[in-house]
Amino acid sequence: MKIPFLKFHGARNDFLLTLAPDVPKTDLAKLAVAICHRTTGVGADGWLIVDTDAPGCDASIRLFNSDGSEPELSGNGTRCVGALLAIRKPGETDFHIKTPAGTKLLRLISKRGNEYLFDMNMGRPRVLELHATVQGHDAVLMDVGNPQCALPVDDFDPNWRKLGKAIEHDPRFPNRTNVSFVKPVDKHTIEVLFWERGAEETASSGTGSTGAAVAAVARGLAESPVTVITPAGPLVLQIADEAWLTGPAEFVAEGVFYGANSDSST
Repeated sequence: MKIPFLKFHGARNDFLLTLAPDVPKTDLAKLAVAICHRTTGVGADGWLIVDTDAPGCDASIRLFNSDGSEPELSGNGTRCVGALLAIRKPGETDFHIKTPAGTKLLRLISKRGNEYLFDMNMGRPRVLELHATVQGHDAVLMDVGNPQCALPVDDFDPNWRKLGKAIEHDPRFPNRTNVSFVKPVDKHTIEVLFWERGAEETASSGTGSTGAAVAAVARGLAESPVTVITPAGPLVLQIADEAWLTGPAEFVAEGVFYGANSDSST
């Protein structure tokens, strides 16, 4: 089994992209775990299957987390697909990408080397519960295309990863949830740490940044536009009826994955 891939990262949230015709007919969840493994596979936060022949859009995508689960949306991952489309369609700037959370519009702002900067329409965020209590902590619950739980904090607890994991698996979230820890910096800036459903700690998150910014604005902790300081650098959110995210995606590698076992057949 040989699976070609292209590797991109969106603000150090890394993804492997494979075109749909190159994907074998097999257990894709199990294959995602293998190809995303950091030591025995290629290594990534997620694996994206990209269909560039989908009707009515420039591409449709199916995303697997590194644990084999399928999330509804990844902002950083979708920008990586946008970068792939920009490479394949030089001169074009607007790309419509179909995701399980709906079709997203990406607008190419600039290109520098292998890095592409996009504005991405994240859709209409919904605050489900403005003042929730989860695992004994104050939280805001949202739907930004996928489930988000944002915890406003004065400072980051050294045990935030343990809490993030506990919240991800809290019984009130039957399909689990993404978790962000949101520290206000000033009127237009927040600092955020991310615990991603199905991928654990990540250096950044597009949907997580969207949820964090929406929560901060809804709670009166920030005003749009919001700069989200992540461990990988800043992302910028415009929050109104719809949310727009500005962030990068970079093409870093390509190759072939030979399967989970060294004796895999071609």
